[in-house]
Parts: sequence; C-alpha cells; structure tokens
Amino acid sequence: MNPNDTENQNAAPQAEPANDVAPEAASAADPIAVLEAEKADLKDKLLRLMADMENLRRRTEREIADARTYAVANFARDMLNVADNVRRAIESVPDEARSTAEGAFKGLIEGIDLTERDLLKTLERHGVKRLDPQGQKFDPNVHQAMFEIPNADVPNGTVLQVVQSGYVIGERVLRPALVGVSKGGPKAAANGNGSEAADNSSTAS
Repeated sequence: MNPNDTENQNAAPQAEPANDVAPEAASAADPIAVLEAEKADLKDKLLRLMADMENLRRRTEREIADARTYAVANFARDMLNVADNVRRAIESVPDEARSTAEGAFKGLIEGIDLTERDLLKTLERHGVKRLDPQGQKFDPNVHQAMFEIPNADVPNGTVLQVVQSGYVIGERVLRPALVGVSKGGPKAAANGNGSEAADNSSTAS
C-alpha cells in the first residue's frame, strides 16, 4: 500500500469558497430605519433653524424698538441747553418783580413760561422727561452729587437743592441731575440704594 494514499485519505477535504454575503447584507438593510434616521436629522435641522429665526425676529424687534425710542437722543441732548437757558431766563426774574409785572414785561414773562412748557411737552412726546428730584432720596443712577448740605432734620442722602435738572429718554439717562445732598440727619431707610446713596453723597465735593 502506498503511504501517500493513506495521507491523501486522512487529509481534510478542501473547503469550498465561501459565498460573498456582504452585498446581500447591505442590500438587506431596513429602508424604513434609513428613512427614520433621515427624518430625525431633518427634524433636528428644522427645529434649529426655527429657533434661530425666532431669535433673529426678537432681536430685530428689539433693535427697531430701541431705534424708535433713542433715535432722537443726540438731538434731544443738544436741546437740553435750550431748556437750560429758558429756565435761567425764568429764574432771573425776582418773585417780587414777577408778581408786580405789567404790560409788555408781564407778557414777556408769560411768553417765556409758555415757551418752557411747550418745549418740555415736545420733549416728552419724544420720550424725553425732565427729572425733578427735589426732596427725593439721592439715586446715583440719575443724580450727581455736587456738594453736601448739613441738615439734621431730613434723612441723610436727601436731595435738598437741584443745581441743574436732569433728563432721561426711555430708560437711559441723557444727563444726570446735579444736586446738593443732605448730611448729618437720620440714616435713610434702606431700599436697595440706601447704602450706595449715602456713600455717593459722602464723597460729593
């Protein structure tokens, strides 16, 4: 017996080439799952786009509102000098002369008063308001302390004298009011600005 015959009989039969199943597996992928994934991706992109558009809309509305409110800010700031001059003209007339004024002089005084009222009304129509802090608590956000006035009868940090009127437009300060602030009185009640007001009034020159 040929030894080679025994080796050939014991040898394992040669494996047949494996069938190529990869293309079949790929082609067998669930088309519904693919569509669902695409749907989720498109939905996410759409939601992000909608959020961006909503943010843009809100920002644009805010910018338009600010433009309407503050468009005249520079012009209004220039007009404050006119308002100051009109107020100086009114204050230059003594109370006694005002009460006894007659004829053309009385008409002049009344005309200046009317001019100031119309000027302030016109500014208010455009969102500009004059501050009248006399007797109010000092607020460093809208007031500027120029000096201190010793007075033990009123709470510390009270505006006792207005040197120059302040103006605001919308929520912004066009010009702070220049004021004299009380010192030496009882401590003002704390309302969020109490300590800050006292500190600012104590540093006034």
